[in-house]
Amino acid sequence: MAEAASPSNRGLGRIWRGEVPTASTSGTQGPCSPGLLASVSRSWLRIRQPSAMARGLPSAASLARFCQKLNRLKPLEESSMETSLRRCLSTLDLTLLGVGGMVGSGLYVLTGTVAKDMAGPAVLVSFLVAAVASLLAALCYAEFGARVPRTGSAYLFTYVSMGEIWAFLIGWNVLLEYLIGGAAVARAWSGYLDAIFNHSIRNFTESHMGVWQVPFLAHYPDFLAAGILLVASAFVSCGARVSSWLNHTFSAISMVVILFIIVLGFVLARPHNWSPEEGGFAPFGFSGILAGTATCFYAFVGFDVIAASSEEAKNPRWAVPMAIAISLGLAAGAYILVSTVLTLMVPWHSLDPDSALADAFYRRGYSWAGFIVAVGSICAMNTVLLSNLFSLPRIVYAMAADGLFFQVFARVHPRTQVPVVGILVFGVLMALLALLLDLEALVQFLSIGTLLAYTFVATSIIVLRFQKASPPSSPCLASPGPTAKKYDSFSDHIQLVGAAQTSMSEPGQLRPALKPFLGFLNGCSPGTAVAWALGILVASAISLACVLVFGNSVLHLPRWGYVLLLAVSGAVFLFSLLVLGAHQQQKKQDTFQIPLVPLTPALSIFLNICLMLKLSYLTWLRFIIWLLVGLVVYFGYGIWHSKENQREPLELTTAHYVVFPSGSLEETVQAVQPASQDPVQESGCAE
Repeated sequence: MAEAASPSNRGLGRIWRGEVPTASTSGTQGPCSPGLLASVSRSWLRIRQPSAMARGLPSAASLARFCQKLNRLKPLEESSMETSLRRCLSTLDLTLLGVGGMVGSGLYVLTGTVAKDMAGPAVLVSFLVAAVASLLAALCYAEFGARVPRTGSAYLFTYVSMGEIWAFLIGWNVLLEYLIGGAAVARAWSGYLDAIFNHSIRNFTESHMGVWQVPFLAHYPDFLAAGILLVASAFVSCGARVSSWLNHTFSAISMVVILFIIVLGFVLARPHNWSPEEGGFAPFGFSGILAGTATCFYAFVGFDVIAASSEEAKNPRWAVPMAIAISLGLAAGAYILVSTVLTLMVPWHSLDPDSALADAFYRRGYSWAGFIVAVGSICAMNTVLLSNLFSLPRIVYAMAADGLFFQVFARVHPRTQVPVVGILVFGVLMALLALLLDLEALVQFLSIGTLLAYTFVATSIIVLRFQKASPPSSPCLASPGPTAKKYDSFSDHIQLVGAAQTSMSEPGQLRPALKPFLGFLNGCSPGTAVAWALGILVASAISLACVLVFGNSVLHLPRWGYVLLLAVSGAVFLFSLLVLGAHQQQKKQDTFQIPLVPLTPALSIFLNICLMLKLSYLTWLRFIIWLLVGLVVYFGYGIWHSKENQREPLELTTAHYVVFPSGSLEETVQAVQPASQDPVQESGCAE
């Protein structure tokens, strides 16, 4: 009780009641001097903490701080061009990296697989829809890649706009995407080389190793696929220039072979193969086209290698958007034309899914053409392998540099200036996957991670457009001026806006011209209506996609119920779009920006969700298991070693208090430093 009567505790009670007087101008006298407030802070710690510990439950403030940790953002750095990597890639290098990442096993393997098992000749429609959906996502990547020219791709884009835990999960899934992508391409590469030698490699392995009949595992260990991955990893570890030179060589050969396939394929085309006698153009219907589209997404995942390589680009603000647009257009044209000539040369139901193009030429009597196609496909798949092995270590490097992944992967070789540890470690892991796992299971698992990354990047675009631009970073606690300032009062973050108000609306506020008509939104604080509208947009997109995908096949809804749910979900989706469009966005930047925001990213979100729902439940189950493993890694390592965690005050339980003067809230703000901090740090930072 004696302690309760002390001056420090009397001051504590006045703070809780909101009766704290202003500090004196000298800073050394007065009832609210820094010494008294520091004593109050220490007294609050002594009184507040034992009660929470006695209950054995976390306090509300602790839970709030924990949630803030999970959703903390990575600040956009001004010196975004400074990097420990070497900026040596031109627009042509980035374009060929993108083309090489997209034109590979998707062209030489998936065309036959999707045509025979999912869509028939309508595989070209599946590729067209997948290209449109990829274009929407590619525009989002282009804006982020130009605005944030750092390695990390979808992981980094999510980190700067949505929060740390979401960024880690996206990075965790992108990591798996590249692992599976490289392994799947290596197995396709091995299958094509084996086909050239009449499957003698497979027969030799099966005769000595036996045939496996285990789910999700290959029928035999593919040592050839594992070997090519190890060799490619060795080349990539030599530096970005070596990787780029190899990619140029293989890409040139691949594009020449693709032109050869298209020209000779149209010469050998038989329109009868699309006739009803052969099953028609779309034998599996619309559902088959959509299912094929979800799988065909694997063909276009390579364009994000450009965003992942932006930290090594010479002029990323211009080169990244241009390279993404050109490479996606070239890849989409190649896929659509090749799938057209493939199904016109031979009936779709007789295709060999393992080597469709080479087998089609063999069956038409052009064995020499089949040999050229097989050689060209191997070159194309080499470019995909290089792209995957080029991008994956850089994603891991970005996560490790931020402290969310093991620090050993953040090491850059001093001579080659590449993350050599990540290249070698994940090259070996990729080789093990190619050695043991089945290609079809790999492709299905790949699609869901890619679609989820596209969805988060599109959502991040909307979030970033309606956020207030971040002020330049400063070591001071508070920077003077009329801009918004953020302080901590116990567990709350209080936004203080200066008295000087600008005439223009800030991002997240209702447009001035619409205030007379949308008065019910005018009362919301900046960003609140946008946040709610974005949440409703995503929820209504999920609902609308579920009705479209499962309404007839799984839910067996009556006609009126199907139409009603479709109308309600669509109306809510459109209403949330209109609410978002009614609010002010950030001013136009000097870098590339997506047109028609929020419509373009919203369509990308909706289409990605539809494609995810078409994947099998086993794919979802494996995906959930992988997410749980990622959460274990994050809470066991990432959250404690995060660089953003190190930027926070060491004594998290010491609160910053807001001193209210007799006037308005904007007039005077004083933050209390913990007593243990060096007072020299405050010099030059006082308001």
